[in-house]
Amino acid sequence: MSDPKTGSRLAGKVVIITGGGHGFGEGIARKFAQEGAKVLITDINENDGQRVAHDVPGPISFFKADATSAEDWEKLMDAAQSRYGRIDCLINNAGTTYRNKPTLEVTEAEFDRVFNVNVKGIFLGTAAFMPRVIKQGEGGVMLNIASIGAATKGLAAEYGAHQIRVNSVCPLLSGTGLFESFAGQADTPENRLKFIDNVPLKRLCEVSDVADTCLFLASDESKFITGINLEVDGGRAI
Repeated sequence: MSDPKTGSRLAGKVVIITGGGHGFGEGIARKFAQEGAKVLITDINENDGQRVAHDVPGPISFFKADATSAEDWEKLMDAAQSRYGRIDCLINNAGTTYRNKPTLEVTEAEFDRVFNVNVKGIFLGTAAFMPRVIKQGEGGVMLNIASIGAATKGLAAEYGAHQIRVNSVCPLLSGTGLFESFAGQADTPENRLKFIDNVPLKRLCEVSDVADTCLFLASDESKFITGINLEVDGGRAI
């Protein structure tokens, strides 16, 4: 299936995207495939992952994995190397949250789930990804889709000598189904208008905003950029 908007900014690059079965992950997979990357998406939801792998044109495949499992991470890396012969880029996009509420109302199970997916998942991904890319000896890229600035800067400093760049993309709330959880209020047109009233560009983040940013940071156009936390928020953090 051809696409008139295809390019070659990531031609030949092998990219792993966690949480690739929906939302930002799906959008990134589509954008990267359009630019010539060989994409391996992973998701805990097999139906979502298989749907994206089937629908997106280009060399894209799916591998079911849990970002909180060290064993799954190793199997994922093995699958990428077996299918494509190498690994160039890891995008830690898998994430979860609980409904916005007072801290004392958060259960231990809710906290553990968020920590394990959003923090431990990146730790495990780093442990699986970095040794293999270092062994390849050709550099690489890690992108984190989250507000985890300290971890990103530390990893960028540690692995820069191996020409591995590590950056974070920190998006504004989007319309991908988590509005109620993040905003702590019902997802209604009225509440969306209240939320975006504090955004200078007056809209929510779109999947394409994040995908385009990731494309830039994964491509050689950003080859001298590492350790940054790039806010894709329409100016809300100003």
